[in-house]
Amino acid sequence: MLSAALRRRALAPTQTALRTGFAAHVVRCYASFPSHQVVKMPALSPTMTAGNIGAWQKKPGDTIAPGDVLVEIETDKAQMDFEFQEDGVLAKLLKESGSKDVPVGTPIAVLVEEGADISAFEKFTIADAGGDAAPPPPKKEEKSSEPAETSAPTPEPEQYTSTEGRLETALDREPNVSAAAKRLAREKSVSLDGLKGTGKGGKITEEDVKKAVSAPAAAAPGATYQDTPISGMRKVIASRLIESTQTNPHFYVTSSISVSKLLKLRQALNSSADGKYKLSVNDFLIKAMAVASRKVPQVNSSWREDSIRQFNSVDVSVAVSTPSGLITPIVTGVEGRGLESISTKVKELAKKARDNKLKPEEYQGGTISISNMGMNNAVDHFTAVINPPQAAILAIGTTRKVAVPAENEEGIEWDEQITVTGSFDHKVIDGAIGAEWIRELKKVLENPLELLL
Repeated sequence: MLSAALRRRALAPTQTALRTGFAAHVVRCYASFPSHQVVKMPALSPTMTAGNIGAWQKKPGDTIAPGDVLVEIETDKAQMDFEFQEDGVLAKLLKESGSKDVPVGTPIAVLVEEGADISAFEKFTIADAGGDAAPPPPKKEEKSSEPAETSAPTPEPEQYTSTEGRLETALDREPNVSAAAKRLAREKSVSLDGLKGTGKGGKITEEDVKKAVSAPAAAAPGATYQDTPISGMRKVIASRLIESTQTNPHFYVTSSISVSKLLKLRQALNSSADGKYKLSVNDFLIKAMAVASRKVPQVNSSWREDSIRQFNSVDVSVAVSTPSGLITPIVTGVEGRGLESISTKVKELAKKARDNKLKPEEYQGGTISISNMGMNNAVDHFTAVINPPQAAILAIGTTRKVAVPAENEEGIEWDEQITVTGSFDHKVIDGAIGAEWIRELKKVLENPLELLL
């Protein structure tokens, strides 16, 4: 008989489990195994179809309490600690650390009640838990290219390639080269002169040609290399960037903005903070984006196929570089925050991003993005790729001293300026609207006291 607690779990998953997307705490009774709960690979983001198993933080026999970290999971967005939200004892691991591309819904562990005999689960397998979940179906474009990537034509043993319909070449007349080797040599434009064959009687084989193709690169000075496996996060970054550039018609608006007054205001505020906060230029830029977006709300929108959604709040996605890739945690409700609140939130989110501690709701969503390379003194300006379904992203270059006309004896004075470039989705935003948004941004940054109102 199942306990009352396990019966409740079987009939109605907890609200916490639903919030975390834990795709299945399933209780099942088997004739050969005591009452238990199967823990499945969770869906920790809306786009996640599979994940990689990192380090297990619990081992069989360990007690688990709500909120304990059970396992590290690399999702399509980030590497995250999965905090289990139920109590029990870990009886069996069904997927070991390092398991790759485990489909969502695949059993990964077994949980029992405290006091249960975990030795009864020594021979428990994934098959006993219902088997691996089916992998997601391939996309149409992947399907068309799959045969070329996964199946090469089988070489025909010692047959010559027909020359009917084209001129016979010296390669065709070479008697001591296999048919497969000839095909590959012709495809790769490789000369077989002087190539020593390893086949019977010194015949040149397809493998010999393959080695000849790779030999120049391997022999070149300094051409050593190291292959790094592509993480799930990097794959998603790549696909999202391709999607954005192919489906969002980008246009760009660039402006040079004076920040001399802003830098003086920042210094004054930080000097009077007594260590309570330390504002960055980026904090002012995020706030200015909210001001510009309230005045030109069309930019704070997204494309929804059958509609354009204009948001009432300004949630700024801030690009943060991490060891595993770029991620954009979100400062929500920027229009209602002060500079100190923005600064505190950005620092908190950036630390969590670098420690792989972001929760899904902290990086999923957002209405507009900012990418700041100003800390790199070599970057004057750049253009950024839109983060869909958002319609705009602001790219920030470094601060430069620029000579400007002045009414003094020298006739010039030095002004601190930054160059910003807005990338806009032309499906959502017309050119004039993008220019108006940049104008409002420039206006408030050059008169930064308005940010305090």
